Amino acid sequence: MFVKLSVLDLVPVRSRQSSANALAASVDLAKAADALGYTRYWVAEHHNMPSVASTNPAVIIGILAAHTDNIRVGSGGVMLPNHAPLVVAEQFALLEASAPGRIDLGIGRAPGSDPVVTAVLNRSGATSDVNQFPNYVSDIVALLGDEGATVRLTSGTEYELRATPAATSTPDVWLLGSSDYSAALAASLGLPYVFAHHFAGHGAERALEIYRGQFRPSEFLSAPRTFVTANVVAAPTASEAYSLALPNLQHMARLRSNEKLGRLATVEEAANTTMTPLQDEFIAGSLGSWIIDEPVAAAERVRELAKRFDVDEVMVSPGASAYEAESLSETPGRVQTLRLLAEQLLPS
Repeated sequence: MFVKLSVLDLVPVRSRQSSANALAASVDLAKAADALGYTRYWVAEHHNMPSVASTNPAVIIGILAAHTDNIRVGSGGVMLPNHAPLVVAEQFALLEASAPGRIDLGIGRAPGSDPVVTAVLNRSGATSDVNQFPNYVSDIVALLGDEGATVRLTSGTEYELRATPAATSTPDVWLLGSSDYSAALAASLGLPYVFAHHFAGHGAERALEIYRGQFRPSEFLSAPRTFVTANVVAAPTASEAYSLALPNLQHMARLRSNEKLGRLATVEEAANTTMTPLQDEFIAGSLGSWIIDEPVAAAERVRELAKRFDVDEVMVSPGASAYEAESLSETPGRVQTLRLLAEQLLPS
């Protein structure tokens, strides 16, 4: 059974890496995914995190699209409370113009940052009114369309707005979420929907049931369209896969226990780190939701995930770190995960 594979990337920054190194490594990963036949490559939006360089999806998407040929490139996602809808629509209309038929606009409702960063973003023109989220999504969809959107002025006259003057194609708009709310909204708007299973770890069955059951066909989509995400590390042996995954597992344990974060550890650093009992408990609990294994077993778990949620596509967040001797501008462990999965799950 073949499964469509895609990639979710946070542009991780590990020990001794600069932001430039991390971005170069992600470009290398995207080129590998493109060559291997992956369907899409999405980048997240997070702010002020020492281990994450993916702060501006639109900028990174433009870079990745310029270095790839066939793979769809998009956001997983743009956190809409941080941005004015018109700005988002303009950015992605230009990206679509530069790479027609290859751009995805994934939109999320969370801020992707702490309250201080959110306040700073709001001072610079973003909007944090989550109650307006459905309207803002609809605004973006309208602005990207051929006819654009219409604003009624206080004088009673209408003012036309378009994201770009003469579009010949539009990006695909997806809603992202880890709750019933986003599933119901995507269904009501007739938009494709992605459940962040890699992040939430539970609730996907309920959310997808709501999405499929309440879906209303639209001019964009005639039937429900969805896939799920998963944290995956594959290596020649299960032991090596665990060693490569441990830095990320430890990092997430620190995050959940409110410990100050730094850059992502190397494999050697993680192996020599002692965690608290509570953090070790979190790591042990994560092993049930992460896919960390040798190639055949890892691929089988991806198939099982696709079957469980009745999807034909799984978006992989490749959570491998690196060995200290490896190039700072490459990401061999993550490339290896993509290659080993492709050998098992994609047609040759």
